[in-house]
Amino acid sequence: MKLSNTCLSLIVALAGSISAGQSLANDMVPAKAATGPLLLTGVTLHTVTAGVSSNTDLLIVDGKIAAIGQGLTVPEGATVLALDGKHVYPGLIALANQLGLTEIDAVRSTDDTNEVTQTNPDIRAKVAYNADSEVIPTIRSNGFAYAMVYPSGSMLMGQSSLMQLDAWNYQDAVVADGTGLHVRWPNADSLGSRWNPKPADEVRKANAAQLEKLQQHFKSAKAYFDAEQAGLNKGIDSRWQAMLPVFKGERPLFVHADDARQIRQAMLLAKEYGVKLNIVGGRDSWRMADELAAAKVAVIYTAPYGLPTRGDENYSQAFITPKVLQDAGVEYALSLDGYWDTRNVVFAAGQAISFGLTPEQALRSVTINAAKIAGVADKIGSIEVGKAASLVVSDGDIFDYLGHKVTHLWIDGRAVDLNNHHKQMHDKYQQRIN
Repeated sequence: MKLSNTCLSLIVALAGSISAGQSLANDMVPAKAATGPLLLTGVTLHTVTAGVSSNTDLLIVDGKIAAIGQGLTVPEGATVLALDGKHVYPGLIALANQLGLTEIDAVRSTDDTNEVTQTNPDIRAKVAYNADSEVIPTIRSNGFAYAMVYPSGSMLMGQSSLMQLDAWNYQDAVVADGTGLHVRWPNADSLGSRWNPKPADEVRKANAAQLEKLQQHFKSAKAYFDAEQAGLNKGIDSRWQAMLPVFKGERPLFVHADDARQIRQAMLLAKEYGVKLNIVGGRDSWRMADELAAAKVAVIYTAPYGLPTRGDENYSQAFITPKVLQDAGVEYALSLDGYWDTRNVVFAAGQAISFGLTPEQALRSVTINAAKIAGVADKIGSIEVGKAASLVVSDGDIFDYLGHKVTHLWIDGRAVDLNNHHKQMHDKYQQRIN
């Protein structure tokens, strides 16, 4: 078989890039398994659940946190890493995003976020997850070890999965599968938007029709569930089969809704069918924080900064909302519903501190609170003996966006390379001759 001159040129160019380390960088190679015990010494430990400990040590064995304190008994052959004065946090958790499902917004072939039709509860986001995404290392370098990815679309969108961010493929990455069924709630705005100049009555009727259609989907799914319980189903409908865990209380609903009217409608539906409800988005959650707390509805708040959405709102409402939820007793996590901008969740948490949250509360919003909402708080989300050794090290306050640097990251006891494409481009253009 003969190769064309063009093919040969491409091969030579690729070989040259690889030899120069320009195309296949270290950030594309997942970490190797932990090779032995590791002792971190002299650190400031932000445990999340048991306060902050200064000048303490932490022992990692077999990918788990084995011991915490001073004067620890160290196994033979352990590696000792002195991190005197540095801050150690649990690996951060980003909920409800599409990291690894899309690479470039403008290139359709790299976007694997959506499915057709409005009834896709059997769709699983994990199978579309690209562990080789160039975006993932940029998120890791800001301290994130986990992301809960979900399929987008309309109405019954599909199931999310919690992924660890240092893997060869999606099978390696999955930490928890089927963490929730994601539902896009129909728009409640009868006035439409500035991009939708249709008359208000027409928009109102369209929204009502969409809501009725969604409610009909739930009626069909519940009828299927009842028939399944009674042994009357003669065949399998994969859509409603995937919703059996929802009606059994084994899989929560993650309803994507911002408007207070949408949220209340979702709460009524959850009460009618006796299902566990979480809200994703929650722009108006501050308006009904007491109701959410009383109903034990958790919020993944994805609007932590930006301009007010209504003319009569406080200019800083987006920043104040986490404090309102905290004071009302709502279980909440901070996140951003995107993919590349997930790294900015750390910045959002820092802003929330400026508007009322304590640093401890902000840390909980991206660690243990997120782990609880994802159903994995027994494994990750805090620094406790027996939990996964997923840890991030910073040379300062991790929420001081300009005053700190993430220096180390471990996921399940494996050291993760913090190199990424952004750093490579920075280093490249530092060498440019003016």
